[in-house]
Amino acid sequence: MEALAVGSAPPRPGLAAPTRYSHLRRPGTLAYARRPLAAAPMEAAGGGRPSPAPARCTRAETEPEVDEVATSSHAAAGTTEQADNNGSPVSDAVSAAAEVSNVVAGVDGIRIRRRPVTGPAVHYVGPFQFRLENEGNTPRNILEKIIWDKDVEVSQMKERRPLYMLKGPLEAAPPARDFVGALKASYDRTGLPALIAEVKKASPSRGVLREDFDPVLIAQAYEKNGAACLSVLTDEKYFQGSFNNLEAIRNAGVQCPLLCKEFIVDAWQLYYARSKGADAVLLIAAVLPDRDIKYMLKICKILGMAALVEVHDEREMDRVLGIDGVQLIGINNRNLETFEVDISNTKKLLEGERGQKIAEKDVIVVGESGLFTPDHISFVQNAGVKAVLVGESLIKQEDPGKAIAGLFGKDISHAGAA
Repeated sequence: MEALAVGSAPPRPGLAAPTRYSHLRRPGTLAYARRPLAAAPMEAAGGGRPSPAPARCTRAETEPEVDEVATSSHAAAGTTEQADNNGSPVSDAVSAAAEVSNVVAGVDGIRIRRRPVTGPAVHYVGPFQFRLENEGNTPRNILEKIIWDKDVEVSQMKERRPLYMLKGPLEAAPPARDFVGALKASYDRTGLPALIAEVKKASPSRGVLREDFDPVLIAQAYEKNGAACLSVLTDEKYFQGSFNNLEAIRNAGVQCPLLCKEFIVDAWQLYYARSKGADAVLLIAAVLPDRDIKYMLKICKILGMAALVEVHDEREMDRVLGIDGVQLIGINNRNLETFEVDISNTKKLLEGERGQKIAEKDVIVVGESGLFTPDHISFVQNAGVKAVLVGESLIKQEDPGKAIAGLFGKDISHAGAA
């Protein structure tokens, strides 16, 4: 059943039953998709939604459903390419791509364009480099810039280490720990929101947060002082994190379940995170259409990982509440456009029918950003939060572990409870 969920054929008489990672095979054994690789054309006039672009993986690498799950931003990019090939003026292509991007955002509810809709701004002619900037290839905010760079980075990583090469590391990885269970146990034990303490060296808005940064020592201090789970930044360019940090913490004997804090834009990243010891991953609703979130939730379930689905506003919250299988919703109090923080955002998103629906679905809400004092913790707890993800207010202190007691106004460690 697990293999079927990622697209391998059902077992036939006389053949060995598929294993958890039996779908990760060498290219020579892959069944190539039959559909042409050319970009799918737009639907006829009438402002229809762009046809899905062909899947980037073959059917043997992912589930059959992936043809329908291909991201809408791929369709937008494909439309631009087609317009150029037909000899249309560049300005028309730019306008068409921008229009497609707006349609995609309106239909899927995403606020972040997954890649430049008019292609990269930098071009090369022989040894010369020049820039052609327009609205379609200029990031509108820092998150969009991060996502564009991440898309390129992941494409390069996949070339160096295709999916089938992750089969061995996945089988050798330590078993996934119960991330959701750890949060519930901590809440029951302390009566306070469970802490997901973040191992974070830097951020694009604040710069370097801690010069003497030892991820293992910080993780051990967090665990000793009552953290239920840990969040480990793995983005290198903007947060100075790495998967080496995640792996080192897991191999150091830290028992807290680990959240891989990465900007997920491709299902390949889920397999890679699990191979490095992740117990949970972050999925950002502003970046991922509903279809991608549903698809990635299925993969997480197969891999034994939890998924923290992050929202920023009412529209994203409504989208995520309409998706089956969501166990964790993170409310980020940071505005994506201005990067300003307002913790009242948490209360706003949990009021009325939304709060009732969350209670009915037994979803754990995680408060994120802007939490520095016991009053802040009390405020989001009263709003309905049962866990908090905190990084900056802890990591900047001389002793990040002991800073946890200051954040909660009491010692929440097992020793303190005893």
